[in-house]
Amino acid sequence: MKVLLINGSPKVKGCTYTALCEVAKELEKENIQTEIFHVGNKPIRGCMACGGCSKDGSSKCAFDDDTVNIALEKVKEVDGFIFGSPVHYAGASGQITSFLDRFFYAGDDFQYKPGAAIVSCRRGGSTAAFEQLNKYFTISKMPIVSSQYWNMVHGNTPEEVKQDLEGMQTMRTLGKNMAWLLQCIDAGKKSGVSLPEEEQRAITNFIR
Repeated sequence: MKVLLINGSPKVKGCTYTALCEVAKELEKENIQTEIFHVGNKPIRGCMACGGCSKDGSSKCAFDDDTVNIALEKVKEVDGFIFGSPVHYAGASGQITSFLDRFFYAGDDFQYKPGAAIVSCRRGGSTAAFEQLNKYFTISKMPIVSSQYWNMVHGNTPEEVKQDLEGMQTMRTLGKNMAWLLQCIDAGKKSGVSLPEEEQRAITNFIR
């Protein structure tokens, strides 16, 4: 089993990375492979809803000049996802927001794979950013993994984040809970538990 951890900070090894590493350590203790994927520190295009990703069934974004398609190639080989972001103006970073809009719009292999979000902030805005990231899971049939508190750490530097003892413990608990849920899903598959039966999609417009 493998979990892909997305680092949505422009800083490669900053506060968000520090928190993700704490989660990854617990996953690896349970023999679950991890990969921390950095979205990069260059501009990422926003989704234009052009539909190019669905024209040929490739599940690939029409824009191919940033890290989105590189990450999409990894989706089929992973069993769970953790998205991390710093808090910018009480929301997720602009980079990960643009990244995830296209990542989920173009991708098609997220359903029934557990997902979790973590946020890193100096002081405030963490719960708003955390809620924003969780919405990608709840529209994609993904079980959400929780911890003992909302998944956040506080600090202005990696060293300060490590001093947030409760925050770091929350990250470790998240890793343990993700590992447990992945193992439960794997055991269910092996015992013949089938996925939920899907209905034909109903779409209702409010304006007629």
